[in-house]
Amino acid sequence: MPSSNPRSVEEIFKDYSSRRSAIIRALTNDVDEFYALCDPEKENLCLYGHPDESWEVNPPPEEVPPELPEPALGINFARDGMKRQDWLSLIAVHSDSWLLSVSFYLGARLNRNERKRLFSLTNDLPTVFEVVTGRKPSKDKPSADSGSKLRNSAKRSTDGPMRSNSTLLDYVEDEDEHSETQCGSCGGNYSANEFWIGCDICERWYHGKCVKITPSKAETIQQYKCPSCSKKGRQS
Repeated sequence: MPSSNPRSVEEIFKDYSSRRSAIIRALTNDVDEFYALCDPEKENLCLYGHPDESWEVNPPPEEVPPELPEPALGINFARDGMKRQDWLSLIAVHSDSWLLSVSFYLGARLNRNERKRLFSLTNDLPTVFEVVTGRKPSKDKPSADSGSKLRNSAKRSTDGPMRSNSTLLDYVEDEDEHSETQCGSCGGNYSANEFWIGCDICERWYHGKCVKITPSKAETIQQYKCPSCSKKGRQS
């Protein structure tokens, strides 16, 4: 890693912000110029954002391994096969991934708390995808159990339903949208102050207390089967 690369959290975040600004400009204010440069007849092209807030469309460098992680390759090939906005949105998603990969490459020597602070700083900014598509960042709701990070079918009650078998997880923004959810055990209605868990088999939801699952226990469950589905499995 060259000595000229940013070292501190603040330096890396400044590098991230500058590259991000450059890419956003390419995909918004300079979009016509960017579109014209991405000729499908040309060789594999990448969109680069630089620390001086300039951007360019060029083939990747030939050096192996490269000095920094490389952005998505061949963005020009899909240009004429997609709707313009869909194409720009796809490049925005790939650009977000690239920006984060560069930041954490530069932050490889940061300690745990510094990496956490770096991510917090970057996460406070809207993503390139959100800017390009005009999508507003969703607001986080306070969690009754913010210290517990639940995965797979478990859900934190304030986040709304979250399925482990979904490729893209949809978070319900308003409690009213899932207020009719009923516990498959006691029949009680959804409450934002209680922990719930969803069955990966029948997709019914249960109060954690009704099926004797705590938030910490849910963290260790790869696939949750409710008592009913577990009983059916033993009988078959």
